[in-house]
Amino acid sequence: MNSTTRDYRNIQFCIGSEQVDLHQLKGLFKGAAFWARERSLLDLETALRFSEPVVSVWDGDRMIGFARATSDGIYRATIWDVVINPDYQGGGLGRKLVQTVLSHPRMCRVERVYLMTTYKQSFYERIGFQCNASTTMVLENQPIDANMVLENQPLDANMVVENQPIDANGEVNFHPVKLTV
Repeated sequence: MNSTTRDYRNIQFCIGSEQVDLHQLKGLFKGAAFWARERSLLDLETALRFSEPVVSVWDGDRMIGFARATSDGIYRATIWDVVINPDYQGGGLGRKLVQTVLSHPRMCRVERVYLMTTYKQSFYERIGFQCNASTTMVLENQPIDANMVLENQPLDANMVVENQPIDANGEVNFHPVKLTV
């Protein structure tokens, strides 16, 4: 069915990670989000726990859309993982999804909102975003050399705390790391 003739009267936008069915989210990503196809359920659960707002879009009991954001609540925020099932695209749901994220109390006062997109620049420009190729930098997380980790040592002025991968319980393990200059 073409999205322009689809009946959207029963579409619901739900706010909160507790509304998200992780299995349906994984399926939505697998079918509509090339960048997120291989994400595990544990990783999705962790991402949701550290995101606010989390918005899901439902047609009855079927999740058809999703977006989330992270923010300090005043200066900066980033919108992540905006996706609408391809069968529902073209009818304004993506725009409403992004606007729902932006109007959330955690986001509405933020000075600057970022997002990354590969192919949908024109979609986001119609919502009000501007291309900004000069300010975004990426650091890929790399494992720390095990020989550098000093377990159970007090921190001194030449040490920093770097995060380690999340364990099976969803906890972040922090270890002091000696800086060599």
